[in-house]
Amino acid sequence: MYAYIKGTVTGLGPDSVVLDNNGIGYRISVPGPLLDELSVGDERKLYTYFSVREDAMQLFGFLREDDLEVFRLLLGVSGIGPKGALGVLSVMDADDLRLAVLSDDVAAIAKAPGIGKKTAQKVILELRDKLDLQDALTKKSEHAAEKENRPAKDSPQSEALQALAALGYSASEAYRAVKAAADKTGAEDVEALIRAALKEMI
Repeated sequence: MYAYIKGTVTGLGPDSVVLDNNGIGYRISVPGPLLDELSVGDERKLYTYFSVREDAMQLFGFLREDDLEVFRLLLGVSGIGPKGALGVLSVMDADDLRLAVLSDDVAAIAKAPGIGKKTAQKVILELRDKLDLQDALTKKSEHAAEKENRPAKDSPQSEALQALAALGYSASEAYRAVKAAADKTGAEDVEALIRAALKEMI
């Protein structure tokens, strides 16, 4: 019903924001970290999802269309409703969730309120085939570039992952190995990162 709402922030609650648009105040539930980025008087545009249930109608909002897209993906997981999906995106952003799914990181997803280990496993099982590792890394790089206001480019980790994928390793294997190698060695050279990642797989 509402693709997005643009207006002035007139109120902040523990889990929602009031956005004034032409004299109408829309109360919009948002992920916790987003509240830290907002102040009363800000002009903001939030991409929204309108939830209609028998007992309630509620708006959910996000700064990026990409966050809204991931929110919708979470709603497609059996047993997860809007509040549960918002809870997940309150403990990790869309980029981190994609990587958690692709690397089978149950523990990270299970940190969300109301999401236990079994539900986290279900999120991974039902979303894994809907996500692509290279696309996830590209979006993470683009979003980091947006924050730093610089052009996005392939990171050494991204290039190392591509190389390991070309060698026949699965996306989750490659991601875990490259992440572990980067954390241990701090290597920023692609070749050094690949060598260290291959050692992690032995």
